[in-house]
Amino acid sequence: MLVIPSYYSRTYENETPSCLLRFCIYNCCLLRVKSHPRITKLLPTRTTGRILVSALLCVVAMPLAAQAPAALRSPASPIRFEDISKSAGINFVTNSSPTPNRNEPETMAGGVALLDYDGDGYLDIYAVNGAAIPSLNKEGSEYQNRLYHNNGDGTFTDVTEKAGLGGAGYNIGVAVGDYDNDGWPDIYVVGPTANQLFHNNGNGTFTGVTLKAGVSGGMRNGKKMWSVAAAWVDYNNDGLLDLFVSNYVDWEANHDPVCMTADQQREYCDPTFYKSLPNTLYRNNGDGTFTDVSAATGIAEHLGKGMGVAIADFDGDGYTDIFVGNDESPSFLFHNLDGKKFEEIAQQAGVAVSADGKALSAMGVDFRDVNNDGKPDIWYTALEKETFPLFFYQSDLLFDDVSIRTGIGWATMKMSGWGNGIYDFDNDGWKDLFVARGHVLANPEKILSWSRAQPNSIFRNVGNGKFEDVSATAGADFLEPRVHRCVAFGDLFNDGRIDAVVSSLEGRLQVFRNLTQNQNHWIELKLRGTKSNRMGIGARVKIVGGDGAVQWNHVTTSVGYASSSDSRVHFGLGSNAAKVREIEILWPSGIKQTLRDVQADHVITIEEQTSPGRAQ
Repeated sequence: MLVIPSYYSRTYENETPSCLLRFCIYNCCLLRVKSHPRITKLLPTRTTGRILVSALLCVVAMPLAAQAPAALRSPASPIRFEDISKSAGINFVTNSSPTPNRNEPETMAGGVALLDYDGDGYLDIYAVNGAAIPSLNKEGSEYQNRLYHNNGDGTFTDVTEKAGLGGAGYNIGVAVGDYDNDGWPDIYVVGPTANQLFHNNGNGTFTGVTLKAGVSGGMRNGKKMWSVAAAWVDYNNDGLLDLFVSNYVDWEANHDPVCMTADQQREYCDPTFYKSLPNTLYRNNGDGTFTDVSAATGIAEHLGKGMGVAIADFDGDGYTDIFVGNDESPSFLFHNLDGKKFEEIAQQAGVAVSADGKALSAMGVDFRDVNNDGKPDIWYTALEKETFPLFFYQSDLLFDDVSIRTGIGWATMKMSGWGNGIYDFDNDGWKDLFVARGHVLANPEKILSWSRAQPNSIFRNVGNGKFEDVSATAGADFLEPRVHRCVAFGDLFNDGRIDAVVSSLEGRLQVFRNLTQNQNHWIELKLRGTKSNRMGIGARVKIVGGDGAVQWNHVTTSVGYASSSDSRVHFGLGSNAAKVREIEILWPSGIKQTLRDVQADHVITIEEQTSPGRAQ
């Protein structure tokens, strides 16, 4: 079978003016490709008759592109990062076991988690790894997952063996949550082989409890489904963390469809060549076991190709909702109906596809308030020619695609992104956008002029509804092209600046320390539930800075693609707010707690209580 991956073989019917630039870029590139004899025979025949019209549209659209509004710059010091992995003693390499057969998991590995597993106040790093193909076993130490203990002095120590976290099988994603409310974060690892739950014993070790808990992964047609990511979420507000798992496609080692480039080189296939799967939802029974409630809650009704998953109570009804980015099929927004069932409303809400009606190659997702209006927004990554769409929540279960209006659409048209996150990296009070970049194909250069290895990107929130690409000044390490995949975010050094740990295929784990220098203040909140789940996941936080500026965020660990970030809630406060006037927390239990006149530039712990709150 000789086919070209359909990432590059789509036809563009019934385009609307709003997507003229996307249409233009695709077809202008296609003009160059069409003239190349090696791949002319692989282009869809319907394209041939459209080249002349497409060229004309390109000429017409060029002035439009040139006039695209640029983000306004406000006085600020550059957001800068430095890769400290070598000096920190971290030598982990993501080994996805690439083979000539181009097995699909090979291009999707690399989940990362940040967690304080031993309660010493510093975030540790856990990175998951692949396995040998076709056995899907960790046949050597090069495939082991690794846990690195943060020593608090800028260095890390590999404690994998002691902790018992080497893992088994082919692992892709990781999720962190305290499922038994004992105060110690537990770890869930997913992939095409059996998923694994590791219980934190509170003494630096973990115990595998997968079989007892009943969370080894959903089954379909007698086969375990390939899981990519997971999110801990208390969907029914009973004080216990439940587990949502995104499942990808029906796959078997060395049985992938055959997709070839024009020069007869095997290539990874488009997900449209694979069968879709439903996602899985496990309800926490409170006794160390879980029940699969996917069918009972309506989750199992919907087939997709799940990648990143993120959570937020976007409509403010007190129940956490779930967004799943689907690869080359419409994404899902599961609206929580009083903790009993979910309705899938992505199409009605306007977040299932792009503005021009195309299902995108959704990879990483984040779901939090971007524009400081108190409403969680959705941002996810995709491939070149698709943009990384940004949706602002309006009201009445409706979102507005603001990708072009904010500048993100224009800036990401030629990018391929995976892990991502919405964080305030310069502490100016406005959340910025970070994306780990790399192409999905093994040799994209042979099809179009896209590079497999790409630099990461960061877009600064200017605060006027616009973003500016500030990657060029983020540091030499940040600009190094790699085949990046996953990223986890958190304040590794408790200095108030959000750092990023990024994986790349067949590359060393990078620890990007945030070295941004300014006079901006910050605050980080570690929430401790009593009636709510212990980690406070799902709690919504509103702060009023000393200067009167209002911001919102919420507790979650599920951020980006197949990764897990710091559960502490971070706020940048700008340069005029050395004190936080008010912190208001709405816990999943429904308890509202308010703290006043809290000193900035600290990490504080807040315990859920019915009386007026007190920072620790």
